[in-house]
Amino acid sequence: MIVLINPNSTVSMTDAMLRTARETVPTATFKGWTSHDGPPSIQGAEDGLAAEGPLLALVAKASEEGASAIIIACFDDTALEAARTIARCPVIGIGQAAYHLAAVAGRRFSVVTTLEVSRPILEANIAAYGLSGHLGRVRASGVPVLALERDPKAAAARILAEIEMAIRDDDVQSVVLGCGGMVEIHQSTTSSGQAVRFIDGVRAAANFASQI
Repeated sequence: MIVLINPNSTVSMTDAMLRTARETVPTATFKGWTSHDGPPSIQGAEDGLAAEGPLLALVAKASEEGASAIIIACFDDTALEAARTIARCPVIGIGQAAYHLAAVAGRRFSVVTTLEVSRPILEANIAAYGLSGHLGRVRASGVPVLALERDPKAAAARILAEIEMAIRDDDVQSVVLGCGGMVEIHQSTTSSGQAVRFIDGVRAAANFASQI
């Protein structure tokens, strides 16, 4: 059993990520848990801190219930290291999974995320994982996380425009979709005919978790 934990309280986002994980690895058993005591979305350090306590309680519960792996389904990799000290199984962050896959898939990658407040966190994580040498840029699309739920067409258009700029300007072989809420946008990118690879963290983490 692989437990995917959404550190924010938006159930529809959990449902979309869980559906994506199950479609990615249909032979694995996934459960999706929502942190109902977390913030509605995680945008920046303040939201991340607010999410940590409820998230870690769910990590402990998943470990106690015998999870074979736990996925932290926030691109900030919220409380990832703390979660690993609690759990008796591997804990995978969707950000870390996506970056490592991108680094294997090509020489350089860029990340397209939501708001500017998230950019320093993602850059710091990439540096901590030893992957800064593979990074083109972390790009903020200006799309709030919840806009991906409330106005998906407009949000997708802005994110796809930022992806086009990354492809044009960043000399990259991959573009990482830098938010768990972007799982639906992956379909638009993969059908675009671009030679650049598009990497979604939920799919990456699901594949890693199923191999452990």
